Amino acid sequence: MQVDLDEIEKMLNGIIQLDVVNARATYSLSFGGTSPNIFLPQDMKRSLTHEPVTSKVSSSEREWTIYLPKAYHPLLLQQHKQKTQQAWKDLESANTELRRRKLFRGNTTRKGEKDTNLSPTEMQVSALELAHPVPIDIFIARKTRVLVITGPNTGGKTICLKTVGLAVMMAKSGLHILSSEYAKVPWFDSVFADIGDEQSLSQSLSTFSGHLKQIGNILSQSTSQSLVLLDEIGAGTNPLEGTALGMSLLEAFAESGSLLTIATTHHGEFKTLKYSNDFFENACMEFDEVKLKPTYKILWGVPGRSSAINIAERLGLPGIVVQNARQLYGAASAEINEVIIEMERFKTQFLEHVHEARHFLMLSRNLHKNLLRTRRKILEHCASQRFRKVQKISDAAAIARSLVHKSAQQLRTSASQARSLVHKRAQQLHPSASQSLHCTKVGKNQHVLTSNFQQTTVDKVELPATASSSVVKDIKQSPRVKRTELPKVGDLVHVSSFGKKGTVIKVEPSKEEIVVQVGNMKWIMKFTDIVTY
Repeated sequence: MQVDLDEIEKMLNGIIQLDVVNARATYSLSFGGTSPNIFLPQDMKRSLTHEPVTSKVSSSEREWTIYLPKAYHPLLLQQHKQKTQQAWKDLESANTELRRRKLFRGNTTRKGEKDTNLSPTEMQVSALELAHPVPIDIFIARKTRVLVITGPNTGGKTICLKTVGLAVMMAKSGLHILSSEYAKVPWFDSVFADIGDEQSLSQSLSTFSGHLKQIGNILSQSTSQSLVLLDEIGAGTNPLEGTALGMSLLEAFAESGSLLTIATTHHGEFKTLKYSNDFFENACMEFDEVKLKPTYKILWGVPGRSSAINIAERLGLPGIVVQNARQLYGAASAEINEVIIEMERFKTQFLEHVHEARHFLMLSRNLHKNLLRTRRKILEHCASQRFRKVQKISDAAAIARSLVHKSAQQLRTSASQARSLVHKRAQQLHPSASQSLHCTKVGKNQHVLTSNFQQTTVDKVELPATASSSVVKDIKQSPRVKRTELPKVGDLVHVSSFGKKGTVIKVEPSKEEIVVQVGNMKWIMKFTDIVTY
């Protein structure tokens, strides 16, 4: 029996663990959390979780103790989600009721009834969707041991304090952090917080006494790996004494106390600690001076200022009261506030320029990538076009060579046939001329013999039978003239074999031959076959 109970207990514990894991995963998926990078405070270079891709993590992000970009308070996000869901349910209920009324009235709805019934609900849904919680950027450098956050009332100082504490506790519990990637938090051994009113009637403690007792316990229990959150330190007593005591406590935390201490305050003297101790850092909650409303954004490195008088004026206090308060506040304090306002303005402009520069840097990187991609495509296209052009030229050259070879073959065949025909006709006219009738080359190894000349030659050689016999008779009866003087280049001679005139272009006395150009043809003749004029 005891064994069965032990097994049931183990099974129950396993189911509980699985249920807790499922609850963590469901919560993270429902709110879109980020898996944080958790590291040990002793070794800043080591990480308990898998390090994200190095290309996505800039070198500046490795210089922070806490890096939470666009972090949300979980309860604010949950409240906004619940209100939005309820507003959508109300809108659907209103639509259902309107359809029911239309069906009951027989679809005789008057004009404008839908707008009258649904317009407020739709406006409420739109307003809720636009009124999304404002995220805060929490960037705390490694050298910072104490962060002092100042700012106006209702400006979001306490929300910022709680957001950091909840993010650290969620990371320690295995939950995703509600912030943008890349989130980075150290592994704190403990988280101590003094937030809210600690007065107790049973223990005879006032607000100030309750805070002091709580802070004393935190100072004694915190270690060099603890996170301490102090809200409105030095409040609840005389401002001068409270400021002195609060500054002393923060210096104690910075020198030998916790790893990181975050404190909020209204006292302006806390802002000067940064300039005397390198472990301190200032931050303030931004306040819109035009709308007299907080923006719930953090300005880092800028000392804040309290806008109680301006807020009192916005809340409707009589003008004479506000004016008298400003006179009592003093001109010196007003000038300091003016300097702080100017610093806030410059800081805001600087951040805007940084964001703009990052935006343009991202655009330039994308443009550079597009240019490289376009350049690669152009080079590939040029290479492809060049290859196609070379291929086309090679194909055209091959076709041209084939045509030229074919035409040359045809010309050689036609020239051979013409020479045979001319030689045959010349042999019929004058047997001795057939031995001296040769066609010379014009140019380099090229026979010039056109089809027109062939046809003309053939036509002229093909004489009638009667004319042929008379020409042969005249040739046989014509006596050979013994030449005593050789013709010269350029002389005009008569070629007996063709009955035409020709021009001497070359004389070879050793061979008793002469080259005569008749028309477009060059002929090698014997001295006895020509007559000089």
